[in-house]
Parts: sequence; structure tokens; C-alpha cells
Amino acid sequence: MNVTHRKSRRGRILVATALGTTLLGVGAVATAMAGETSPASRAPAAPASPKSATTAAEPTGGLIVGYKSKAQEARSAKAVRKDIGAKAAQTGEKLSYERRLGNGAALVSLGGVRPAKDVTKLMDRFRADPDVAYAVPDRQVPTPALESPRDPARSSEPSGDTDRFSEQWNLFEPTGGMNVPDAWRTSTGQGVTVAVLDTGITKHSDLAVNTVAGNDFLTDTFQAKDGDGRDSDPSDPGDATKPGECGGKGSRSSWHGTHVAGIVAAADDGKGIVGVAPGAKAQPVRVLGRCATPDSDIIDAITWASGGTVADVPDNPTPARVINMSLGQEGVCTPPMQLAVDQAVQRGTTVVVAAGNRGNLPEPQDAGNFDYASCDNVITVAATDREGNRAEYSNFGNAVDISAPGGELLTSKNPKNGILSTVNSGEDGPVSESFEFEEGTSQAAPQIAGLAALMIAANPALTPAQVESAIKENARPLPGTCEGGCGAGLADAAKTVASVSKGAAPPAAGSPSSPPSDSSSASPSSPSSPPSSPSPSAGTGQAADGKDLSACLKNTCEVEVTSGDTIKLDGTAGVDEFTVVSVADNALTFTASSGNGAQQSSGSQTSPGRSTINDLVVDLISIDGDRAIIRLS
Repeated sequence: MNVTHRKSRRGRILVATALGTTLLGVGAVATAMAGETSPASRAPAAPASPKSATTAAEPTGGLIVGYKSKAQEARSAKAVRKDIGAKAAQTGEKLSYERRLGNGAALVSLGGVRPAKDVTKLMDRFRADPDVAYAVPDRQVPTPALESPRDPARSSEPSGDTDRFSEQWNLFEPTGGMNVPDAWRTSTGQGVTVAVLDTGITKHSDLAVNTVAGNDFLTDTFQAKDGDGRDSDPSDPGDATKPGECGGKGSRSSWHGTHVAGIVAAADDGKGIVGVAPGAKAQPVRVLGRCATPDSDIIDAITWASGGTVADVPDNPTPARVINMSLGQEGVCTPPMQLAVDQAVQRGTTVVVAAGNRGNLPEPQDAGNFDYASCDNVITVAATDREGNRAEYSNFGNAVDISAPGGELLTSKNPKNGILSTVNSGEDGPVSESFEFEEGTSQAAPQIAGLAALMIAANPALTPAQVESAIKENARPLPGTCEGGCGAGLADAAKTVASVSKGAAPPAAGSPSSPPSDSSSASPSSPSSPPSSPSPSAGTGQAADGKDLSACLKNTCEVEVTSGDTIKLDGTAGVDEFTVVSVADNALTFTASSGNGAQQSSGSQTSPGRSTINDLVVDLISIDGDRAIIRLS
């Protein structure tokens, strides 16, 4: 078999002996914290018909409560405290208001971990209130290190100057690979941020130049294991546990977030590995720590990563166009989860989720039985092995949208049949950078997140719905077998990027070279127009000078504009009319008026960047000549 080499990489090979698995390479999820009420205008209405469990399956210490839009509690922290106080008096429980979550729901403390039957009674009490849309447990989700490695002999390989690209079969092999090198002829993901909601990140030379500032959303200091709670440092201190902690035998640190980040955006620097989107930026958002973490922190992290506002957390300076969530557990997609996802999609962010790794149990699991994997408006990813079969551990079913290489270590007995990426050599805390072969839907999902970044860089006007549609429409049939359903097939990066490209410029200097003529991947097909169906939740439109862009009427849209364009808004963000004065010299100049023009403000923004007028957020995504892509939210 011919291996595709890129001219910028050296040809030395280091044989890897590392074996391993991870979070949704073997398991788990999330976190929470305490903050305060967000402004009333940022407490959106809860879903009218929530999808939630009627009983609590396990003990928990908190509830997530969504109030209906007409209720005072949907807008006022004082009203929430009053309501919770009344319910505490009625039940004799020590209930208290923790904070408003980024999606507008209220986090309620139960005064300590309560038995499942007591949690169910409290949920019933809230649900009986006509002003309450839903009440669900703030579940504690196990984190990656708690999931025992499928091969206890797994080990990491030192870093260094060795080129490992030829071991990344998942990128280029004609049978089980994703045909990525040919996609690099058109796009490397330059200018796109991919948020990696995971364990955080460790220092690694393959990631250093392709990482932007993130945030740590863990609120419990024991779970955080870094001496504090929520802060701006997403560094991964390790998630190892000692015997007896978390009710287990003890485990080494997983470095799960570092592995996932490398799959997405490791740099093409002639050594180590290369990510699916080596021109993109990975944004580490820490939501996983020691033992377990609550759902509420993941909800806040989704909000923040996509450019939304979270109480007591500075706004994200580089909102992600793509979120990767290689995490999850058995259960339903609850109303607050779905609301957070929907709001992210409305901001223009594509959300990619791992399908889960319970496909090889005595009772194999459908991805529809896993929380985030079963949410609407996400791209749910199953895993395949090197021969293009559904990996034996991978979940399956109608909830799966697409498949990508996840590797197969246990049945093949070959460490190189896993997915190679960046990790750390430390058993507990970080020691030195290294590499490791791992397996799982945790490894499959970030390859789709990287593909989404390639697509968006080639065509910044794509909506999340268009991204999903193009990935599925351009997939190829699985070369192997899949029982139970593996979505549209195996993703084909080159074909997908070509289908949405608008004549994108060649990769920038320093990006992966075009593969040589003996490439094992097919050349990309001719570019064509992107899918025509816009996202139902995020307006999009082509500007015409001076004309109303009605896609923006609800204050959330992404559009292409030029000088003289006027966008009518509904005024809820304090702006009734947004006018583009000029687009030139990589800068956008604009005016905003309210009160029938009585109040007017002006401003300018260089690309890329963000401005705020009253409560209207203006993200300038890119400028091409006299045209600009902007997102209003």
C-alpha cells in the first residue's frame, strides 16, 4: 500500500507501542459551578414540551429548573429565590438558589447529595408548579480516568522530531481513512476556532501554535484537582484517582482533552502528527475532572464556547464555529441540554458529539440512549475500524448521523490500528509531551469536527444545518459492515470540502502540502454550490445594497454584507436598525439606531473581531474585498 507523504514532513518513523482508550473512547462527561443571575433578557423561554426522565436514576445534589417565559422567575433572580424558599418551606428540604445557567435555567442546590427517591419527589414538586417548564437532576457524570483502559498495558511514546504522519491511517488509507490530504488542496481550516469541551489541555509542541485561550468551567475544587474552581486556565492537571476514590480501584490520568485536540488541529510542523484541520485553532474548554462532574457546567461551557454569556465569566474573545463533545453517558437529552445546543446552533456553531462506546456490551447500546448523542441539531458520530467496519465498541442506531475512524485495538491486537494523537507521559500530573494510540467514538468525533472546520474555512457562510447536510450527502458507503445503523456512511473529507467550496484560496504557506500524484486518496471533485437548505434556527441571506435582510429580524443570524446594506432588527437587543457604512481595508464601519432613529451609535471593527452595541453582539468573521461575513446575536 502506498502511504501519502506531504513534502513538508520528514520521513522518519517511530514505532509506537502505546495502547489506550478514553472518555467516549471508553467513557464519560461533565461539571458545574456557582455564579449569579444573568440579565433578564438573557433568560430565554424553556422548551414547551421537555424531554426528561420522570424519576431520578441516581442520587444528586442539585436540580436544573426551567421556568416558562411568562413567569417572573424567568427574568428575576429575586423571584427564583422566593420560589425556591417557598418550596423549601413546603418540603422541609434545604433548598437554595445557586445561579442562573448560561441557557437561562436556574440551578437549585439540594443542600447535599440526596437519595434518588427524594430527588424525584422534589422534581415532582417543581413540575407541579404551572410556571415551571421542566425540572431535571443535575447529574454527576463519570470522567474519563474512571473508565478502565481496555488494555492495561497501554503506554505513551515520547515526543521528539520524528514524523508520525505515515501512522495516521485514519487520514489517508483508501479503505478505512477519511480522504483528508486531498481536502487540504482547498482548505486547512485557517481562521476557524474549534472548541474542545473535555479535560483541558497539556503543553505539547504539536498544539502550541494552534491553541487559543479557553476556560476552565469546573466549579468543585476536588473535581478540578488544580486548587481552585472555575477560572480562565484550562490546563489539564490530570484526572488520575487513587484506590478508593470515586468508588474505584484507582486510575492513571487520561489526557483525554489533549488527545482530542491533537486529532482536530495538531500543527503540520514536519514532526509528530497533523490534525484534520491543521490551519484551525483548538480552544480548550475544561469540563471534565476527577471522579465526576455535573451537567450544569457543560451547559455553561456550550454557551460560552459558542459566544453566549455566562454569569461571572468574561465573554469568549474567539467564539467557536465548531464545538466537539467527546463525552456523554446513558440517559436522555434533557431540556436544558437541548436548549444549550439549540442556542449554540442559533449563534452559528456546529456541535459534534461522540455516539458512545457501549456497542459491545451483552446488551449493545443504541446512541439514542445516550444524552448529548440523542440531542437534536447535533452531528452524532459513530466509530469505524481500519477495515471500515463499525468498531465493535461503537454505539449505533438512528441517532447516528455519520461515521469516522475510531480505531480498534482489542480485537486486532495491533496498537497501530488505533488513532494516534497527542498526550502526556504523566501517570498523575503532567510530565512530558508524548503520543498515544487510542480508540473510541471520542477519537471519531473530533475528525468530523476537524472536517467541519475545513468546510467553514472554505465557505464561511455555511450554517450548522448546511455543514451537517454536506457531510452526510458526500459520505461513502462503509467498506465493511455495520449492524444497527451507522448513519450516512464513512465521511469523505475531500469530496465534502469540494462540494461546499466557493473557490477558496490555496492553503497558506506552512500548511500541509498537496499530496503527490501517487496519493492513495482520490482528488477532490470540482467545487459546487453549498447545500441550499438553511438552518431553521439560524437565519442566513445574501445582502443587496440598502435592502432589508429579514433573516436577522430575530437578532440572530449570519449574513454576507457590503457597503450600504441595512438590517432591520426587532429591537430587543436595543438596536432597531443596523447599517453597514463601509467594508474596506479589512475593517467594517457601521451605525446602529434605535427608537425610530432617535438614538444612533457608530463603530468600526477589524477582521476577525467582536463589537457590542447595547445588547447586540456583532461578530465580524471575515472580509473578502468589499464583502464581509458578520454574525449578529
